[in-house]
Amino acid sequence: MKRSSGILMSITSLPNAYGIGTFGKEAYEFVDFLNKSGQSYWQVLPLNPTSFGDSPYQSPSAFAGNPYFIDFELLERDNLLKKSDYEFIDFGCDEERIDYEKIFKNKMKVLRIAFTNKDEIEDEDIKKFRKENQYWVEDYALYMALKYKFDLKSWQDWDKDIKIREKEKVNYYKKKLKEEIDYWIFIQFLFFKQWNNLKDYANRKRIKIIGDVPIYVAEDSADTWANSEIFLLDDNRVPIVVSGVPPDGFSSDGQLWGNPIYNWDLLEERNFDWWIERLTMNLNLYDVIRIDHFRGFESYWQVKYGERTAVNGEWVKGPNIRFFKTVYNCLGNIPIIVEDLGYLTKEVLELRDKLGYPGMKILQFAFDSDENNDYLPHNYDRNCVAYTGTHDNNTVIGWLDNTDRRVLEFCSKYLGLNQEEGYNWGMIRGTWASIANLSIAQLQDFLSIDSKGRMNIPSKVDGNWQWRLKKEQLTSDLAEKIYSLTKMYRRIRD
Repeated sequence: MKRSSGILMSITSLPNAYGIGTFGKEAYEFVDFLNKSGQSYWQVLPLNPTSFGDSPYQSPSAFAGNPYFIDFELLERDNLLKKSDYEFIDFGCDEERIDYEKIFKNKMKVLRIAFTNKDEIEDEDIKKFRKENQYWVEDYALYMALKYKFDLKSWQDWDKDIKIREKEKVNYYKKKLKEEIDYWIFIQFLFFKQWNNLKDYANRKRIKIIGDVPIYVAEDSADTWANSEIFLLDDNRVPIVVSGVPPDGFSSDGQLWGNPIYNWDLLEERNFDWWIERLTMNLNLYDVIRIDHFRGFESYWQVKYGERTAVNGEWVKGPNIRFFKTVYNCLGNIPIIVEDLGYLTKEVLELRDKLGYPGMKILQFAFDSDENNDYLPHNYDRNCVAYTGTHDNNTVIGWLDNTDRRVLEFCSKYLGLNQEEGYNWGMIRGTWASIANLSIAQLQDFLSIDSKGRMNIPSKVDGNWQWRLKKEQLTSDLAEKIYSLTKMYRRIRD
């Protein structure tokens, strides 16, 4: 990875008149902004559908794309919609916040209209997509069709015969729900068509996409329902243990994520086949993969199902380097960034270093101790990615407004922060000036946005993932300012 830089922004945050960011013209304009700013990377959050809490890290599928990102204007260009089909629908009245309830109710209705016009799409194109993705899309489409049949209940609450996927019942529903299955496959066809076109445009502008791969999948997902054998479930398909992290300085209860734990022994016997398919899919979606919760491959915290907190858990050894050797044997030396944050042991760091993957350095974590803090730029090595903060952190301005006075004084002295430059720009400068091969900041940090722009507060169930950019905020002056900083610290593309 050459010396370079990028901007972190979720697709959801893109502006438009339809309530949530899409793969439409504003996405292409943001690529142009990145190009003018001298950036090499656009880091996005997972592109999967959202469910509980509107989180992209709790998805009904590790393979499917989020229908919310499908752009209506592009569908109109393809004769799948008329302007009147979507122009006067209420997708939310706040241009800076997403109203997920309205998006859920109203966007999917418009996509149903597009499905009625599917004859405008070459049937062979959809058949080709279906064949190329049959290893996941058939189960996903059946799962979604059943989900709506059973009033959006978790698959754990479906009739037992289909819950445990009795072959006769699966075949019965495939016939009975054929049109619904075709609808969900059609939606995925549209998603991947629009995303691939956007990614191709970005790559032509020499912008690479960094995408997230969460380590776990949701309990209520097509993945868990259709591949129950690769998870630690009991005879009734209920999780035996679930994921989380133990108590720490930030939470006395830890974090109880609730995702099913993998049956790593079985997966290893199968050469981690499900994971190889998942990574192959993501290599087609992104240019670089960021693996979320990397430490879980060395050891993971598991809690008995039914516990209300993550306190009563235990550390269990993961597949370790055996997993990554299999990935290398199957896929070669793929571009990976690892999220090596949280409680890190010597074994986790040794695994990261053996693999040679760059880890993450978060500048907001640098100033709460002394000069030996690993997150201080003078302690970086080149093989890392330096961030002002991630989607789980406050914005820089929000962090500065809420941090301890002693921490703020150390930060100001270390980075030479001053009001004339702007404290947020001083933090970005510290990240860009570091020795790290790649430096990334949230777009909110360039825009001097306070805590109102925060994307996620971990352990907070609702109110996250809502921030949106206003179109007028992406100015030529801002692009020139970012370009100047990027050039000064030799992060401009060759």
